[in-house]
Amino acid sequence: MQTSLKRENNMRIAVYPGTFNPITNGHTDLVERAAGLFDKIIVAVVGSNQQKGNALPTQQRVELAQQVLAGLDNVEVRAFDSLLTQFVKECNARIILRGLRTVADFEYEFQLVGMNRVLDPSIETVFLAPAEHLSYISSTLVREIASYGGDISKFVHPVVVKAMSRP
Repeated sequence: MQTSLKRENNMRIAVYPGTFNPITNGHTDLVERAAGLFDKIIVAVVGSNQQKGNALPTQQRVELAQQVLAGLDNVEVRAFDSLLTQFVKECNARIILRGLRTVADFEYEFQLVGMNRVLDPSIETVFLAPAEHLSYISSTLVREIASYGGDISKFVHPVVVKAMSRP
C-alpha cells in the first residue's frame, strides 16, 4: 500500500472547497501559502449550498476567484455541485485543504473530516490557519458590511469590492 500523498502522476494536488461568497483576503492568504506546499491547488467553488445564502452567483464567484488568484501559476478555480469526495477523486487528488480561523471552525471541520473519511478513506484533510491579522475575516461578515454600504476594502481584493458594490 502506498503511504505517500502523491498520485500516479507524482503530483500533490489539493482541493480547497468553499462558497467563496465572496473570496476574502483570508482565503487568498491560505491559497498563496498552500501554493508553496502543493504542486497544484484547485479552488473548488461550491455551486449551491442549502445552508448558506449565495449573494453572488456561482459563475461570478468563480470569475472573481480567478481574477484574485491570477498570479499563482499552480492554482486553478473550478465550480462543483456534487459530493466533495466525488469531486476530489474527479480532480485526481487525495487532499482536501481547509482553513481554520477559530475553535468553532475546528468543531465543524472535525465533523466534516469524519464524514469525508467514511465516504472515502483514501482522502486526507490538511488544515491551514490564515495569518493572524486575517483570522477574523469571514465572507458572511463581508457580505453583511457590504449590504449596509460599508467599506470592505480592507477585507477583500479590489475586484471584489467593485463586484460587491454593484446594485
